Amino acid sequence: MVNSHAAVAELGAIEAGGTKFACAVGTPAGHLIHETTIPTTTPEETLKQVIEFLRSHSRNLAAVGIGSFGPLQLNPGSAKYGYITSTPKPGWSNFDLAGTIRNAFHVPVILDTDVNAAALAESRWGAAQGLRTFLYGTVGTGIGGGAIVEGAILHGRTHPEMGHIRVPHDRSRDPFPGTCPYHENCLEGLASGTALEARWKVSPATLPRNHPAWVLEAEYLALACVNWMCTLSPQRVILGGGVMQQKQLFPLICERVARLMNTYMDTSESADNLGSFIVPSPLAGNAGLLGALALANCHTASGNSS
Repeated sequence: MVNSHAAVAELGAIEAGGTKFACAVGTPAGHLIHETTIPTTTPEETLKQVIEFLRSHSRNLAAVGIGSFGPLQLNPGSAKYGYITSTPKPGWSNFDLAGTIRNAFHVPVILDTDVNAAALAESRWGAAQGLRTFLYGTVGTGIGGGAIVEGAILHGRTHPEMGHIRVPHDRSRDPFPGTCPYHENCLEGLASGTALEARWKVSPATLPRNHPAWVLEAEYLALACVNWMCTLSPQRVILGGGVMQQKQLFPLICERVARLMNTYMDTSESADNLGSFIVPSPLAGNAGLLGALALANCHTASGNSS
């Protein structure tokens, strides 16, 4: 987005990740005025720097939106609403993320998952403009998915954990046990960037385009897409995250989804048709941060406070 200093409400945006926090002050129109990244260390050290950044770059924050790694407690009726809960990230379990920011600024704070926030950004400025029901998946250090269903972010008992679905694991072809500390060989355990690096012993970014890693990766992601498609019937599936910078994955995924669906759904009659259905994010890696900005804007527009 183009930077702008237009005299409009200032909103804080935080994309809270396991390795870094991306922070910005921006406008409701999606202009990021000031940005920074802060390494994720301890909650106390990380949030101290986040608060200092927001204080030094804004005069009158109207609200702060946070798209965070999880799991999160998003039930407003819970005493631990706004907490990061049972995360494997050392030191972050049972941490009051939303409350820490709210107590620092005394403004409305809205928290959601990083992938739900990214889905919201896609609906405003990205590949889902004009769609009512779609899915955003991110494949990076971990795997997650967020969904907009009939114009609203999907929540339920908690929030979707699409990265932890089970997919077929042919151990004769792929003996790798998986990396998920909870489920071992769930989708995240087999197909995340963490899993790729553990399986192949090198950074995924260094693997050649024709490496067998990408064929196997496409198989797992195609299985995931089929599960998501059959469950939510999205109008589009948008895939982002660091692993999806490997653009050769998209045609491989589409070919395998078409084969797996076997003409069962109209959008899956051929890999060519799927090329406009399973698509990359156009937001240049900013979907999560823009989504946090959109969360803050939704919150102020609704007149609510958390």
